[in-house]
Parts: sequence; C-alpha cells; structure tokens
Amino acid sequence: MKLYLDTSTPTCVLKLDDKTYEWEAKKELAEKLLKFIEDKLSENGKTWQDLEEITFFSGPGSFTGLRIGAAVVNTLSQELQIPLYDHHGEKLKIVIPDYGRAPNIGIQKK
Repeated sequence: MKLYLDTSTPTCVLKLDDKTYEWEAKKELAEKLLKFIEDKLSENGKTWQDLEEITFFSGPGSFTGLRIGAAVVNTLSQELQIPLYDHHGEKLKIVIPDYGRAPNIGIQKK
C-alpha cells in the first residue's frame, strides 16, 4: 500500500492507494497524526507493515506542519525500511521540508 501525506496546511491530507482522507488537524497534528494514519490503515484492513512506500508533500507551507509531517514520514520510512519520495517523485533518504521562505524568527523574549 502506498501512503501520501500532506501536512502543509491546517487540513491534513492522507492518501492510501486511491483513497483520500482529510482531517482538520489544527493544533492537534503532533499529538494525533500517527493515530489518524493508524485508524485509516485499520479501516482498510491494513497495518503499518502493509505500507510499501511513502510520498510526502515537502512544501512550501506551514513551518510547524511540515516539520511534524517530515519527522513522521522520515521515521516511518526508516523503521519500516520502505522507500520515501517527495511530491516531485524524487527518492530520498530523508525529506527536508521546503518552507518557501526564510523563517520568521521574532525578537527573543526575556
């Protein structure tokens, strides 16, 4: 089974083969992303071990959303020993998010 993940916006998009799922993750992405993926795998009678490859939308988009998504797909790819691709179809060892601009780092608060 092929997994596609896009966490670049508040609406998380997950594709498992030809089925698409959307979730309004808002500020719960880090806490509930793995459970969301696991639930959708289960709905299809699949487990983590049924994943054959992962494609990740690497950006541009939300800084936090892309960081969380990249951490998840990089870990899954490594632990399951399956190929990882960016949304351009390039096979990678790890996905590095493309934020689309330099980070907006504010003045440090004391």
